[in-house]
Amino acid sequence: MKTSDFRSIVTNYKAVFFDAFGVLKNHKGIIPGIENTFDFLDEKGIDYYVLTNDASRSPADLARQYQINGIPSLTTDKIISSGMLAHDWLKLKIKKGRVAYLGTEQSAHYIEKAGLETLSINKLRLDEVDDIKCLVFLDDEGFDWNNDINKVINLLRKKNMSVIVANTDINYPVNRTDIAIAIGGISDMVEDILGRHFIRFGKPDAQMFMFAYEKACEKQPLNRDDILMVGDTLLTDIIGGNKFGMDTVLVLSGNTLPDNAKMKIRSTGIIPTYVCDTVASF
Repeated sequence: MKTSDFRSIVTNYKAVFFDAFGVLKNHKGIIPGIENTFDFLDEKGIDYYVLTNDASRSPADLARQYQINGIPSLTTDKIISSGMLAHDWLKLKIKKGRVAYLGTEQSAHYIEKAGLETLSINKLRLDEVDDIKCLVFLDDEGFDWNNDINKVINLLRKKNMSVIVANTDINYPVNRTDIAIAIGGISDMVEDILGRHFIRFGKPDAQMFMFAYEKACEKQPLNRDDILMVGDTLLTDIIGGNKFGMDTVLVLSGNTLPDNAKMKIRSTGIIPTYVCDTVASF
């Protein structure tokens, strides 16, 4: 399908919201040429932020990885993660008791920062759950998929509590052709098994875009049509940006492959404003 050059598009906007995985980085690391794109944005005075459903690490850790890989301008204040929204909810709603989580110890940062005691699912005993007030789905690593997912299911059967999904992605690419199930996909499965509805944070929900929009407006006055949303997935990045009233770019460097992009757009009815091969510059 016909694609546009990202540089020729982006100069029509005052700010850009980038998805992370599949747009700025992939399974190999930072996509080559991305650092040139940020140099170009800085040169043109275009502001930018990274909107990610990655709740596996803190914003500071996420920013540090970009900086190590040659993008020093992507500082902590430029990172907006779904984990930040989950943290705000936990701080407001959970006043005492332990919070159980599915994920790595590193991902528990968002719970600990809210001043709450954490408990990894792999350390939880099902006969000692009276003080467990909430369960959070954070990351698809850091636990035994068979034993610990079964433990989550039985915990929620045994005790009624709030359940937070801090990353709504159902899958992510592990190489150019293959995908792996993400924590959002695991939470979908558990919801179906239990007949429950969990509280979700992240794209495509409007709350994520409003959080980012308000943050961007603190730096300069912006209308929604001043911002370009760039992502690799129609069902999160593009539909979320479309519904929020922003122009969108679907890039073909991640989840949506060039060979089936046209078919996916037609079958879903989710239409990006532009399609680009990549945002990298050479």
